[in-house]
Amino acid sequence: MSKKHHTVIKHHSFKYLLILLLFAGSGVTSISAQTINYIEYAGEVLDADSKKPLIFATLTVDNTNVTTITNSEGQFSLKVPNEYKDNKLTIAFLGYKTKQIAIAELALKKNKIFMNEFVMALSEASIDAPNDAEALVKETLNKKGDNYLNESTVMTAFYRETIKKRRTNVSLSEAVVNIYKTPYSSKKTDALELYKARKSTDYTKLDTVALKLQGGPFNTLFVDMVKYPNYIFTPETLAYYDFSFDTSTRVNDQLIYVIDFKQKPEIIDPLYNGKLYIDAENKILTSAIYSLNITDKRLASQMFVRRKPKNAEVWPTEVSYRVDYREKDGKWYYGYSNVLLEFKINWDKRLFNSVYSMNCEMAITDWEKNTDNAFPKFKDRMKSSIILSDEAIGFSDPDFWGEYNIIEPEKSIESAIKKIQRQLRKDKSINGGTAAR
Repeated sequence: MSKKHHTVIKHHSFKYLLILLLFAGSGVTSISAQTINYIEYAGEVLDADSKKPLIFATLTVDNTNVTTITNSEGQFSLKVPNEYKDNKLTIAFLGYKTKQIAIAELALKKNKIFMNEFVMALSEASIDAPNDAEALVKETLNKKGDNYLNESTVMTAFYRETIKKRRTNVSLSEAVVNIYKTPYSSKKTDALELYKARKSTDYTKLDTVALKLQGGPFNTLFVDMVKYPNYIFTPETLAYYDFSFDTSTRVNDQLIYVIDFKQKPEIIDPLYNGKLYIDAENKILTSAIYSLNITDKRLASQMFVRRKPKNAEVWPTEVSYRVDYREKDGKWYYGYSNVLLEFKINWDKRLFNSVYSMNCEMAITDWEKNTDNAFPKFKDRMKSSIILSDEAIGFSDPDFWGEYNIIEPEKSIESAIKKIQRQLRKDKSINGGTAAR
């Protein structure tokens, strides 16, 4: 292409990641505890040499589908059902040697698991890769029926949604959802069913408006680009990217090609830049990390802002995505995804602007085959327009999640929950309402 092209691209991809700027109130209640039939282990996963935390490391109980992932501080919390307490635990991280530990050898708290980086020989790092990176991407996406779970499953997932004003947490939502995942070769959309949810928001920190994320868990589910390739790579838009090979790496001792992709300079509409991690032997996408190329504030704003106050200009400054896949018995499946949206609000007649970030993540913590092809009734399914409700949910019950695995909260999030709760109690007390227990 010799000149600039203004492409007419349908961004039905991630269209559910929308900001609603509304006036709103809040509500908080508690939910009772469950019977304990599991053992909970906590600790952190670290680099053996630098002692730096390893973010998004995967921990899986061997011969089961029970799994969790480390948070942004390398910390984990894993609830192991009693019948699996004699199994082993497998820890995997991109570019590191896979590690196995007997669960019986773990302490209940303060475990430190050290991982050794996989050092590749220069000859191996420069191993001959296919000549055409784009062709490899196409081949990988076309083989999803062979390499990924091609049968119906029911997955249990943990979802977290955080809103920050600069560095201060102002809204926290968490949920356990059931995902009725259709075969990867099927064009049928997965169904979500909400099992548990809780939310806490400090509206005193939100410039008198409430920011709400439309789509909820669907934002993270649709990052599964193997199941939903049209949300980023359509037969049309593949031609709008440049693909190239980066230095190879390893995961689970398997050679991984690293493919860089970026929007061609002559394309005006915002597309994506990032990296794809593809298993060299079997042509399997194991991870993808990418972000929106924000070249035009107006176009980017149209993609993500549903409603806003008349006296404000709103636009995203960063939109980033991550998806990781896991393997069991030779088949791969969606395991974790993360979406980060950062944006600015310029208010009329105000000297300083407001900076907000909205982050949502979802991790599969267990799954089983859906042998009878059960599917929730339409009235029980979550809608793709869902906004996790403010009503009848809150953070006051420490045993809210029972035996369900969650991603360990960051320390800053834990403290923010307490601060938000105190503020909500204070506000309710002043207004004559009933404080959360």
